[in-house]
Amino acid sequence: MNAILEAQGLRKVYRGGDGSIIDVLSGVDFAVSRGEFVAIVGASGSGKSTLLHLLGALDMPTDGTVRLDNHPYSELSPEALAAVRNRKLGFVFQFHHLLREFTALENVMMPLLIAGEEEDRARSRAEELLAAVGLAGRMSHRPAALSGGEQQRAAVARALVADPLVVLADEPSGNLDHANSERLHQLFARLSREFETALVVVTHNRQLASRADRVLSLEGGRLVPLSGVESMP
Repeated sequence: MNAILEAQGLRKVYRGGDGSIIDVLSGVDFAVSRGEFVAIVGASGSGKSTLLHLLGALDMPTDGTVRLDNHPYSELSPEALAAVRNRKLGFVFQFHHLLREFTALENVMMPLLIAGEEEDRARSRAEELLAAVGLAGRMSHRPAALSGGEQQRAAVARALVADPLVVLADEPSGNLDHANSERLHQLFARLSREFETALVVVTHNRQLASRADRVLSLEGGRLVPLSGVESMP
């Protein structure tokens, strides 16, 4: 299948406090296709979140190229990159980052409203997604009135609301108990199939990784395939 998101030769270098060079990523190659679920695992500090930020145009590599739908990020203006992040990419983080003063429905509508979508259309789409993640009866609640699992499911709905090409998730169940983690894992697996959205998840969770189509491990600044979750670091 053709890759919807592709990285070639990604290298990310930081300078330490003593002036030394820290090579976090050392020539990463990566590709994910529409509707594919890929899990990226690795030891703490191996650069997984750094890689996800580069794939999501939240940071730029020292060297290498990232292409979304065959368009390199390096050729886009800051304004165009912001539009890509809002309309073509969805993000789910360990903490939901919902806006506390808004309801779940308003939080999910927000990306579409920012993009200039009509309010009725944004509302209809947000209601559809909240129902899909099991929050049909909780739309009018603000985050403080939702459980941790419900808040994270609302964050998943928000990530999907603009019908992105790719959803990027960084330890999405890391702040949840076992029952809510399992519910979220089932949701990810189902939505990647139903919405045909590419899903890239950074995780330490073996149960979540086991649901992926492929599992890759970030080791020594490079990605290597794993045959199964039993070999996870």
